[in-house]
Amino acid sequence: MSFDVSSSKQALAFGDSGGCVHLWSDAPEVSFNDYSRETDFPLPCLVETLPQLDWNHDLLPLSLLPTPLTSTEPLLSDWSSVMSTPSPRRAPPVDPEILRTMKTVGFIGYAANPRTRPRNQVPYKIKDVELDYDNYNQVPESPIGRDEEPHLYMVPKKYRKVTIKYSKLGLEDFDFKHYNRTLFAGLEPHIPNAYCNCMIQVLYFLEPIRCLVQNHLCQKEFCLACELGFLFHMLDLSRGDPCQASNFLRAFRTIPEASALGLILADSDEQTGKARLGRLIQSWNRFILTQLHQETQEQEGPQAYRGASSSSLGSSGESAIGKLFGCEVENSSLCRCGKETVRSSLTLLFNMHYPEQNSQEKTIKEYEFAEILKKSICLEQSTQAWCENCEKYQPTVQTRNIRCLPDVLVINCEVNSVKEAEFWKVQVEYAVNKALQKEANEPAKPKEAPPMPTEWCLDGEDFCSMEGFDPRAEDLRNVWIPLTLKMSISKSQGLEISSWPEGEELSAAEEAEGAALYDLVVTVSHIQDTRTGGNLVAHIKVGETYHQRKEGVTHQQWYLFNDFLIEPIDKAEAAQIDVSWKVPAILYYSRRNYHTKYDLRIKNPIDASVLLTEASLARKQRKSHATFIPLMVSEMPQAGDLVGLDAEFVTLNQEEAELRSDGTKSTIKPSQMSVARITCVRGQGPNEGVPFIDDYISTQEQVVDYLTQYSGIKPGDLDAKISSKHLTTLKSTYLKLRFLIDTGVRFVGHGLQKDFRVINLLVLKDQVIDTVYLFHLPRKRMISLRFLAWYFLDLNIQGETHDSIEDARTALQLYRKYLELSRGGGNDEVRKVLKGLYEKGRQQDWKVPDTDTGDGQGSPKSAAVFPSVMGL
Repeated sequence: MSFDVSSSKQALAFGDSGGCVHLWSDAPEVSFNDYSRETDFPLPCLVETLPQLDWNHDLLPLSLLPTPLTSTEPLLSDWSSVMSTPSPRRAPPVDPEILRTMKTVGFIGYAANPRTRPRNQVPYKIKDVELDYDNYNQVPESPIGRDEEPHLYMVPKKYRKVTIKYSKLGLEDFDFKHYNRTLFAGLEPHIPNAYCNCMIQVLYFLEPIRCLVQNHLCQKEFCLACELGFLFHMLDLSRGDPCQASNFLRAFRTIPEASALGLILADSDEQTGKARLGRLIQSWNRFILTQLHQETQEQEGPQAYRGASSSSLGSSGESAIGKLFGCEVENSSLCRCGKETVRSSLTLLFNMHYPEQNSQEKTIKEYEFAEILKKSICLEQSTQAWCENCEKYQPTVQTRNIRCLPDVLVINCEVNSVKEAEFWKVQVEYAVNKALQKEANEPAKPKEAPPMPTEWCLDGEDFCSMEGFDPRAEDLRNVWIPLTLKMSISKSQGLEISSWPEGEELSAAEEAEGAALYDLVVTVSHIQDTRTGGNLVAHIKVGETYHQRKEGVTHQQWYLFNDFLIEPIDKAEAAQIDVSWKVPAILYYSRRNYHTKYDLRIKNPIDASVLLTEASLARKQRKSHATFIPLMVSEMPQAGDLVGLDAEFVTLNQEEAELRSDGTKSTIKPSQMSVARITCVRGQGPNEGVPFIDDYISTQEQVVDYLTQYSGIKPGDLDAKISSKHLTTLKSTYLKLRFLIDTGVRFVGHGLQKDFRVINLLVLKDQVIDTVYLFHLPRKRMISLRFLAWYFLDLNIQGETHDSIEDARTALQLYRKYLELSRGGGNDEVRKVLKGLYEKGRQQDWKVPDTDTGDGQGSPKSAAVFPSVMGL
């Protein structure tokens, strides 16, 4: 057999023993050099010495034995890596017919063979396969050092989309501290429509908004202002641990306007990155401000909760949102017939409008940001409009002017096409060149020592943003947005906007004329990453009051918020825009010292009236079927009182997982759970063990699995038309639990961490007594409530299904047992008992033996610990 390579490296020729020549090429048309020289082959691989091998060793791999070469001819494998590049075949895509007909059981898909390909043969289309591979949307585990994929270097690591890696323990062993070393709380991204996490953080760090929504409480079941208030309360309590916006997003999905505006994404759009996040978050920004404005100014009817008054900031007819963001504008329409129509309205934000470029002009002119912003606010455009005088549509000139300045100026950047992106890119280049030229013309200043890093800096950060720090010109690359603007309205010249040095103040004369300084406090950017589909991040200037509450110091600092990743950054980085991967979406400018005219006190609107008797939503529910006795006025809980708690859940979305090649399962997206039943029992007093809350939670979302074996919830229990249970809204029961938490009660239960997580509550650790940890030895397995009840209390619970009343009472009994053991012999006695518990568990394989007690002792309802329960 013979072999040769063309000098153009486009063809290979093989000669076989039958006298045929086989020509292989990498292109349909091959060019040959008729005057080529002979091919230069590399020198054969010569091995001078071979390693000593012990032939008598049993585990010696035969692959270590060198293969003898029967001839001295050069081998194809002798080519050096410089002259040859390995190109393995990529796996072809799965047949669309298989994907269409596939049925999923758990995380494994089954489909019939469509018989579209020969058995055990796969035709390869190299170009199509390579194209599919390039479009693959997953980030490699370690993109560092991959020269063949230089585009991965474009997006810095802290700006990339962050994901939670789930294990068998769920989130317990995921290190959130690696992504956030501050005391501020991030937000988890795995919930549907969590693309708005960055804007939730923006609203939270506006002090008047934070106080407004926490003072707000109304009787609407789905109120975004109420849900934001509950979420902001958790963000206040958190000490660096991430929170979830699940209840807020649940209410958000029920708002008809949100659906009409296309703000509610399908799961497939979020996962595949098809959503245009930049445009989406700007629409969400307009929606949330309008929605909060309406909800906080509505005239409330009879109060749903006794003593819950409307917010002092958002009284009837006037909204704090309107005070904070509102700007009274005058819209004028001038027809060519001379008739002018003037209308006044309130606008909460402004969209950027960019100058049209003439076709004759090849280059984009240089503009100041303040100039573009002024033209966008005082907009003048020609359009077709109805003229009552002409009684037909006529070309009209529409102009807009503002009558007052808002306290917070909100700007949607509207960079939604290549044209706007190119405009930003050119303006950034102009600004950088101007800054470099200015620095070159100025005399050189003595180099100052860099400021000492503060406690808010991360390891490895060179410096943090300090007040009065003057960035150098190279630090201002990609910066077109000024950090401070001066704005004023005069009768003669109208609105005036100009850039202003950040550290300087206005003179008394300028303030008397109505001028005001606006500081940049928020930039929201769309990170364009083809491998992950992109994500949204926010740069937020966190004020002194937030640092005072969290860290006890007075300080201002810029932070990057990327879901649960929070990192301090320099103020120059917050204003930097690189439209090749970091596209501006939203800007917030706040009037300097604007918050001094707002009442920033929070008066908790949740009082004891939420625990009073309420009517059930279920039509068939009867008082004779009541499973709980509400608290009397004399029984109102006090700080330190015990309350037994248990919750049951249903599944809204199944878990998404993949099976690795080594047989292990990797969770991509956890199952979405919804609370279905919440039970609270008295922990002391003559009625100890008697439930005072046993609410079934009505849900409007589709339930895919009622988990009846574990929850005791059956189809129909959550349907108001046919349920016989005490059915309530999630908000109603949530308020009861919030009142108990704010009162300072201590909750006793088994596995409360998951319960509070699904309910979307943050409870301080000293208010939680979890029996799963009381009866646990380090580095040992967690023990079920059923086994603990059998071992310590001789109770046989959870026989066929779980019952939350039974579980809550059992947890209380176990806590009493733990206290008895602790008082009897201290920690040594408890440890001795726990060792006996684990020994017994191993003997029983952690299964409770099936015993028929016959005398009722297996039921907590007849246990001597709670004699009063028998009266229910």
